[in-house]
Amino acid sequence: MGARKFFDRIEPNFTKGGKWEKWFPVYEMVESFLYTPKTVTTAAPHARTYTDMKRIMTYVVISTIPVILFALFNTGYQANAAIAQVGGEPEGWRQLLLASLGIGFNPANPLANFLHGLAYFLPIYIVTLVAGGIWEVLFATIRRHEVNEGFLVTSMLYTLILPASTPLWQVALGISFGVVIGKEVFGGTGKNFLNPALVGRAFLYFAYPASMSGDSVWVPVDGFSGATALAVTATDGVQALAAEGITWWSAFFGTIHGSLGETSTLACLIGLAFLITTKIANWRLVVGCLGGMIGFSLLLNVVGSADNPMFAMPWYWHLVVGGYAFGLAFMVTEPVSASHTNTGRYIYGALIGVMVVMIRVINPAFPEGMMLAILFANIFAPLIDYFVARANIARRVKRNA
Repeated sequence: MGARKFFDRIEPNFTKGGKWEKWFPVYEMVESFLYTPKTVTTAAPHARTYTDMKRIMTYVVISTIPVILFALFNTGYQANAAIAQVGGEPEGWRQLLLASLGIGFNPANPLANFLHGLAYFLPIYIVTLVAGGIWEVLFATIRRHEVNEGFLVTSMLYTLILPASTPLWQVALGISFGVVIGKEVFGGTGKNFLNPALVGRAFLYFAYPASMSGDSVWVPVDGFSGATALAVTATDGVQALAAEGITWWSAFFGTIHGSLGETSTLACLIGLAFLITTKIANWRLVVGCLGGMIGFSLLLNVVGSADNPMFAMPWYWHLVVGGYAFGLAFMVTEPVSASHTNTGRYIYGALIGVMVVMIRVINPAFPEGMMLAILFANIFAPLIDYFVARANIARRVKRNA
């Protein structure tokens, strides 16, 4: 109650005519983070639901908790296993800190894995929040509107799709590009047609490919390199995964190399189930994406190729490797940049499913395709809805003629 009275007392200073009027977006951001916004509609005839933007974004962040927890464990596990393999003394401030605390680097110790992963995840997330938050507040202040809670989701998703070894200055540069070019130049949250987190990740991939791809970026230990499941398959076929110690179940649970939050299909599906249950995510997008991926991969299995082993990769392997599961759960279902008509959602999802397999299989230089597939579909989402709407109008005119 004391905090509520404090905000009510200082609010006139930030409203129109107050001495700190231009800083109202900052006041509103802090106040709405702690309390439900006063603008929620609760009475007829306009009331439809008590779910506001704050609650929607909170649900999305909650859905990422299983992914975050496993990201911490697996990042630390892969690093500790690499240290045990290459030997040598701990290097870098993270490892020196853990060594000074007596935590050690035993990959069989869950706590050591969790804390080692936290030492990589937390700096990346903090830099993302600070750098992206500065741009959010700056644009909100200039435009004199509220700081939207959507950045909390963007910052979390952006962090989870980065390799743990990403330099922090590149983290700041990528989220700045994603927020400014991917969202704010179009008017902010709700007006962007591209997913800002993916825009930032795509910028880093093309601007600094050495930090975003290759065998040495996935495990942040000097002197260690290990290919991802998709890279192994692109070179030697899916049968070569067993020789690398990668089984379907290890890929499903997520104890493999990859970006921070993209390795565990199980954790992603738990988050997806939560989003569908709370009706934040539309199941039609999921059905369309799964259908497109399964159908096109089966087609390529039938076509086959003597030179490209990726043609033989079954759909159930496409599901558990790379960023497909993470993209399906948290990017495909993103409501702003996806199609908004029910029929359009099937088409939009199917387009992503087909494109991700096409990029992975037919483009040998880019074995991972989920990021580009989603951004490609983002561009066509308005066009898909346009033609769906025109088709509905034509059917109604024909029916009533």
